Amino acid sequence: MTSDGRGTLCLVTGATGYIGGRLVPELLAAGHRVRCLARSPDRLRDHPWAEDVERVRGDVTDATSVAAALRGVDVAYYLVHALGTGEDFEETDRRAARIFGEQARAAGVRRIVYLGGLTPAGVPERDLSPHLRSRAEVGRILLDSGVPTTVLRAAVVIGSGSASFEMLRYLTERLPVMVTPSWVHTRIQPVAVRDVLRALVGSAGMPDDVSRAFDIGGPDVLTYREMMIRYAVIAGLPRRLILSVPVLTPRLSSHWVGLVTPVPASIARPLTESLRHEVVCHERDIARYVPDPPGHPLGFDEAVRLALRSVREARVATRWSSASFPGAPSDPLPTDPGWAGGSLYTDVRELAVDAPRESLWRVIEGIGGDNGWYSFPLAWAVRGRLDRLVGGVGLRRGRRDAARLRVGDSLDFWRVEEIEPGRLLRLRAEMRLPGLAWLEMHAETDAGGRTRFRQRALFHPHGLLGHAYWWSVCPFHALVFGGMARNIAQAAVADATARAREPVR
Repeated sequence: MTSDGRGTLCLVTGATGYIGGRLVPELLAAGHRVRCLARSPDRLRDHPWAEDVERVRGDVTDATSVAAALRGVDVAYYLVHALGTGEDFEETDRRAARIFGEQARAAGVRRIVYLGGLTPAGVPERDLSPHLRSRAEVGRILLDSGVPTTVLRAAVVIGSGSASFEMLRYLTERLPVMVTPSWVHTRIQPVAVRDVLRALVGSAGMPDDVSRAFDIGGPDVLTYREMMIRYAVIAGLPRRLILSVPVLTPRLSSHWVGLVTPVPASIARPLTESLRHEVVCHERDIARYVPDPPGHPLGFDEAVRLALRSVREARVATRWSSASFPGAPSDPLPTDPGWAGGSLYTDVRELAVDAPRESLWRVIEGIGGDNGWYSFPLAWAVRGRLDRLVGGVGLRRGRRDAARLRVGDSLDFWRVEEIEPGRLLRLRAEMRLPGLAWLEMHAETDAGGRTRFRQRALFHPHGLLGHAYWWSVCPFHALVFGGMARNIAQAAVADATARAREPVR
């Protein structure tokens, strides 16, 4: 509570990401006021807490927008990193942290809270993976900013939708027999996402004279092999046979993970590189300032049970893919009918649907993931594999929720750019393309009261290669997009028929 009786004002950067999106409601529940800094604040609008926070546009690499976002802030949460944005991501991380620290000091911020990575003891920083090395450097920069800073250092975070949990889950579930890298024998101290969030929220109330790093972890120290074996038991799977070999380098390991799991190689590589060294907590001093309630910190088994329950009950609040995929296109759809930005190719399909609009919308909102894309599954699968081969996200990210979508959700190799419930779904492509692409699906009612489905694919080519790409795939549009429109219409009719047969309760 501030001196004027109002709740502490917390700035959360990275609110569109996995941890940030879960931290915001926890801060609100603790009585704090929250301001979210995001490059695209509109992506936060469909979160349940969106109307309870202040949303501002900005980027941590832009000092002006950071200064404006920090005005009047008591506690600033720094939950962003440039991982995967290119070979110079360490320099980007360095520059952003310096800007944030300088502007926080100038704004009179009382505390900075940063979530970094747990680093191995006794290993020179130059020998760490670039991912861990950059996380450690960012923590040092913020600690040297002149603002009291809490640096929380965690290893593998176990929670529904986390990249680490998804990697563990898919490797264990899909491979009853595994030939694995030698890092499966590295000791790790995993931590439940609930305990990470509890430490983040509790850090807001630390005394002003505390400025240091804290290790956070659960009570169990396990090898990755032990984690997979215990996961299999908890998930009710047959015992897994795990054989490790020393020849899989971090690069090869990341491609192996990318082949088996939804986590692409560009994200899997820093995760696997970080497992080369033992990452175990060497102190538990955080408990002096954020006391453990009964039953906490959660053990590995309980953290996995809770994560699996959330997955099975479709209660995954955020996923590792909540943040935009590095290098993915981010330009919004040009809305000016006379758009002067260059060529904009379109493929439009319209059909009358012999079903209520509500049935059509259920099919539209349920597209992707396990439901697929309603046309030529082999073509979609091949396109996803090709995307993976060139470093894209591929088709296996699936959905956060099997029935509901919100702005900012990842959906296979698309992202939800706009959704108007019952009427419009617009997806922006995040596969590797020589241009920008969107797919729109509309549920409409015509003048005669009949349901109509309208589908529009758009492509803005980049250079000659982009034009060549469009015309090379154009002959397949009738099969892919035409088939999609027809099958969606048929699925809507089937949905309406099935609901009409349901007994009245």
